Amino acid sequence: MSKNILIVESENDKYFIEALTTKINLKKIEVSTPICKVDDYECLKGIGNLKFRLERLKADIKKSGIEKIGIIIDANNEGIQKRIELINKALKSVFNLENDLKNINEFVEDKSENVKFACYIINVNGLGELETVLKFIKKDDSTFADCLENWKKCLKENDKEIKEKDFDKFWLNVYQRFDCCNKNEQKQAGRKCNFEASMKKNIWNFDHEKLEDLKTFLRMFN
Repeated sequence: MSKNILIVESENDKYFIEALTTKINLKKIEVSTPICKVDDYECLKGIGNLKFRLERLKADIKKSGIEKIGIIIDANNEGIQKRIELINKALKSVFNLENDLKNINEFVEDKSENVKFACYIINVNGLGELETVLKFIKKDDSTFADCLENWKKCLKENDKEIKEKDFDKFWLNVYQRFDCCNKNEQKQAGRKCNFEASMKKNIWNFDHEKLEDLKTFLRMFN
């Protein structure tokens, strides 16, 4: 029986993609174990982790009937094109591809292995990561999280700085725990106010226009 695999960076990406595929009723996609550790924000600065995962999948393609492999990573500050170049470098180090990936809505193929590849770069206006997107598609009141902007301003006034990536992660943690969890849930915040739990709540707008390109990409694997 054939199947299609998605490679993602983190556990949070896995929970998000699984929630989105459920929302749009895609049933032929399997999201693989993330290639980054929870706190390894820069694990894709090189190609080692991605290359290692591709090598493992290559050994499993024929046995498991894998037909399509999708790679989903964040744009971060490098931008979409730089991340596609990173993916191409990893792919070509493991597979025999006639062409490079050039954009997010196309497949390239290793005919010897009979497997196709495509990629999607999570971004907002060409940069950012999953957390950047989630701030756009939040549905509930976010007063607690939004007040962190004053905290960030205070840091700047005192010659302190927090990276935008870290700030967005903090914003999401506060949104999930204090804006979207009731008092009883907050008593078990580690289980009921975490990222996995939040993806099962009605606090994200999965119909947001920011997700249309990603949905188009995911449907390529159904």
